[in-house]
Amino acid sequence: MTTDPISDMLTRIRNGFRADLAEVSIPSSKLKQRVAEILLEEGYIARQTFVPDSKQGVLKIVLKYEDERSAITGIKRISRPGRRVYVGTNDIPKVLNGIGRAILSTSSGVMTDRRARKAKVGGEVLCAVW
Repeated sequence: MTTDPISDMLTRIRNGFRADLAEVSIPSSKLKQRVAEILLEEGYIARQTFVPDSKQGVLKIVLKYEDERSAITGIKRISRPGRRVYVGTNDIPKVLNGIGRAILSTSSGVMTDRRARKAKVGGEVLCAVW
């Protein structure tokens, strides 16, 4: 049992890229599935699949490499259990001046910083990816 499952997910992805693994397995949840969907939509991972098991299921993420380099240069947890980070519509951060993406948990669901600005909603900044 981890106290911060999102941080555990991001660490497994980061370690998978550092070890040049083809895929990583993560215990699944709806929030983790949505974060993986966003990473897939933004082109940071190649594929994600849910494999049901007797417990909560497993999320298998196929890592994406471009010219033998990982598609993710950096991935960082912003809001954590000890220090939650909430932002309003006007304070949504830009990651590397728009090159990277921030992933937010809003009242309208989990979305990227661009979608949150467009929808004019704020929320909790989960992580930043570049």
